[in-house]
Amino acid sequence: MSPAMPVDLWAMFLHFMAMSLLSIGGAVATVPDIHRFVVEERGWLGDAQFTDSIALAQAAPGPNLLFVAVIGWNVAGPAGVLASMAGMLLPSTTLAWAATRWGLRRRDHLGVRAFTGGMSAITVGLLLSSGWILSQPAWRMPARQAAGSAVLMLVTVAVMLRTRLSPMWLIALGAAVGALGLA
Repeated sequence: MSPAMPVDLWAMFLHFMAMSLLSIGGAVATVPDIHRFVVEERGWLGDAQFTDSIALAQAAPGPNLLFVAVIGWNVAGPAGVLASMAGMLLPSTTLAWAATRWGLRRRDHLGVRAFTGGMSAITVGLLLSSGWILSQPAWRMPARQAAGSAVLMLVTVAVMLRTRLSPMWLIALGAAVGALGLA
């Protein structure tokens, strides 16, 4: 973080609250806008530090949401963790609790079924945009490594679409390819 870019914890909290309401498909679906806010708009983190934060959190055991805490930590230490996690958890948890109670009582209504079907398409779109943002640092690598990254991404997508192989094997493959300097 640059000393010229002071951290506004209230702005961070409010932004993560908004992201919480867009986290359809999981918090990782909000990566593109979190990147825009934290890296491009506020300049609190660089591209590589942002991507490394997500990679570290995704490699660690625990919930997918850990990347929010790592980004908060990298931006403003413990106060950043509190602002980012409280912002991400409060709205979605409250809304999910209320909507689930309401929807369970009305699950056979046309509107509830239409809403559920529409959320599937939104989820796919958000996850694809997250993958696009996270792949960007790979395209700035030397040609050999960029090619290796592209092959690794295509193999990952193909394997996930065509098999029931655990993603952990693909993470291990990515770690091995990275350790060998091929991506």
